[in-house]
Amino acid sequence: MSTPPPAAESQSVAGPRAPHGPDLAKVRAAVRGGTLAYFVDQFDIYLPIVVLAPATAYFQAANLSASTTAVLASLVFASTLVGRPLGAVIFGHFADTVGRKRATLIAVGGFGTITLLTACLPGHETIGMWSVGLLIALRFVDGVFLGGEYTTAVPLAMEWSPRHKRGLYASIITSTSPAAYAMIAAITLLILRLLPSAGPHSAYVQWGWRVPFLVGALLAAVLFRYYLKQVHEPRAELTGERHKLPLVRLLVKYPRALAQVFVLMTGTWLATNMEAAVTPAQLKAHLRLSSQQVTLTMLVINAAAALSYPLFGMLSQRIGRRRFYIGYGLAVLLAGAGSYTLLMASDGGFGAALGFGAAIGVFTVGTFGPIAAYLTERFPASIRSTGYGVGYSLALIAPAFYQFYLQQLDGILPEHLAPAVLIALAGALISLGGFLGPETKDVDMSDDSTIPALS
Repeated sequence: MSTPPPAAESQSVAGPRAPHGPDLAKVRAAVRGGTLAYFVDQFDIYLPIVVLAPATAYFQAANLSASTTAVLASLVFASTLVGRPLGAVIFGHFADTVGRKRATLIAVGGFGTITLLTACLPGHETIGMWSVGLLIALRFVDGVFLGGEYTTAVPLAMEWSPRHKRGLYASIITSTSPAAYAMIAAITLLILRLLPSAGPHSAYVQWGWRVPFLVGALLAAVLFRYYLKQVHEPRAELTGERHKLPLVRLLVKYPRALAQVFVLMTGTWLATNMEAAVTPAQLKAHLRLSSQQVTLTMLVINAAAALSYPLFGMLSQRIGRRRFYIGYGLAVLLAGAGSYTLLMASDGGFGAALGFGAAIGVFTVGTFGPIAAYLTERFPASIRSTGYGVGYSLALIAPAFYQFYLQQLDGILPEHLAPAVLIALAGALISLGGFLGPETKDVDMSDDSTIPALS
């Protein structure tokens, strides 16, 4: 393969010239929109994990066993994740056939409305078990719209991005995920200081938890207005020829590419669930940290992850996406699982939690650094939103039931150490997924012939 001339480095939005004038403004608007969209998406995803943890008494009967409470809490989170692949299929179809911007607006309006409805839910004392049932159902529908939102907004941002900056722009977009978690943790920490969670009739349990959900609905409204006023549809050559059934085309013509992405993303989501959903519970149950200490520790974990994403994005731009994912998967297996084990085996209290927690943040969820670039580079223009959305979301389902896998390790490992096994497995899957895939960093978004090994 011939080496491109230096001028190619400044090639644009996958076009022959660097973006300038009106196109430069559209690039910036699309990247800002993708960044805000991903932040709002992740803010909404993590709301029940952080915000509802001190308010479980509002939705559940007081006499439930600890194991039943844990399963119900995992189902609240899992229901959102399970809804996302369905949303990716539905909205990916419309993004590839009707347009990225229009599909994004519908998805954002949908999850903003559902988040607002969630903030208005009655509790167990009012409607019994219907309370947690409605919560799970609303989170499932919310997952459908959330799956649609990133399926449309992220490819739109990457299609506008200059080739030589896709790794950086992707990492800026995805760094908003741990940043969103950290923001939720900070808001929850502040509310807990003002309104301590002290029993089912305390102010936090009765209404304090609603405030972050209202913030999420407001953020969705801001995002909707931004896309409506500022973001433009990519040029026709960047979205490719329209196909009536992009999902069928993906499954029939590009099954190997989808399978490879599925392996990579299964590892990614498994590591994410161990970091975001299991670690807070173990900090409280095993290390016996207070609710405020757990929230602050998770804030540090996710702040460390957010700071690492741009470094990982630029690293992948320098050494290539394939090498990055092979190497990072090994880092998850060794450093990620090791940091988690050392934290749970330590008796250093809150200080140890903060120290090891920062390492956990860097070495469990860093896969997301360049993921927006990699998945959009991996699929051709005509099915890019569908490929990105299904590849990103389909792998959510199996890791979403992490609580059941951890229960299978009962009797083999102590409960607080079992998650390290799943973190190590996640790292192996990430490395394998990277190894099975091609290099993509030099792909031209408007030229499908530059996308390697698709079939």
